[in-house]
Amino acid sequence: MVVILMGVSGSGKTTVGRLVAGDLGWDFHEGDDLHPQANIEKMSRGIPLTDADRTLWLVEIRELIDDLLRQGRSALITCSALKGAYRDRLGVDRRDVRLVYLKGSYALILARMQARRNHFMKADMLRSQFDALEEPEGVPTFDVSETPRALADGIERALGLDESAAGAEKGATGDA
Repeated sequence: MVVILMGVSGSGKTTVGRLVAGDLGWDFHEGDDLHPQANIEKMSRGIPLTDADRTLWLVEIRELIDDLLRQGRSALITCSALKGAYRDRLGVDRRDVRLVYLKGSYALILARMQARRNHFMKADMLRSQFDALEEPEGVPTFDVSETPRALADGIERALGLDESAAGAEKGATGDA
């Protein structure tokens, strides 16, 4: 299974994603690391990305997802996935690709972004992310005002991947 953890910049995707992946022993992939250098430079200058700018980035993430599924590897990938069209490109409608949405208020996420250092996505660009956001429907959605640990535990439960489910899977496959 591949889980895509989506939300606007500053919603906690990396922090929560690392916790979930660590709990489950899964690979963790930071979607921002797959941006072409031109995108990073553009965002570093405070210029929001266009749909065209995101095309190569989404292709890279889709290729990563496809490779992981071919290899039978479970992973968590962070990706803002702001629009339905982006999520369609990533293939979130497949059985083995699940989407989880980290949702928060503009004020809370802005405060978080203003407090973080050394990230190419600047706080003054947050409004463009909220403007572009098309909230997904019918997917596990979590309020980012919760602690990262509570969010990770909730995600694992919502996907049936918490300890009791993981233990049942191990017992069923004979892997102890």
